[in-house]
Amino acid sequence: MIMLYGSQRDYDAMAGRPADDRPPMSPEQVAAMHAHMEAVHKEIAESGELVDGRGLTAPVHARRVTVREGAPVVTDGPYPETQEVLAGFTIVECDSFDRATRIAARFVNPDAEGEYVDVRPVAEGIEDLNG
Repeated sequence: MIMLYGSQRDYDAMAGRPADDRPPMSPEQVAAMHAHMEAVHKEIAESGELVDGRGLTAPVHARRVTVREGAPVVTDGPYPETQEVLAGFTIVECDSFDRATRIAARFVNPDAEGEYVDVRPVAEGIEDLNG
């Protein structure tokens, strides 16, 4: 699974709202970002490696469930603008972890210093959980 990250600040920029340290994205920039994601997904779909891929809604639409004193506690978003959250995912089935890593590299914007994605195998069974 290739996991993409963002923050509420990133979602705000995509919606055209500026943040203290980040200008809003133009509609053309948002369209270019979506076109890039679609192109990568199309390429890995054509190679037969795409299982699924989705973007997630903004953190303001999230709920976090924790346990306090033995009882579940639900907290609605928004989370602090700088808190990273899972923004989307792509699941691939390919020949090797190295191949999955090469695919993942296509999702990182080379112009966005510090941007990253994580690549982790999906556990097929309990035996896969041991590190």
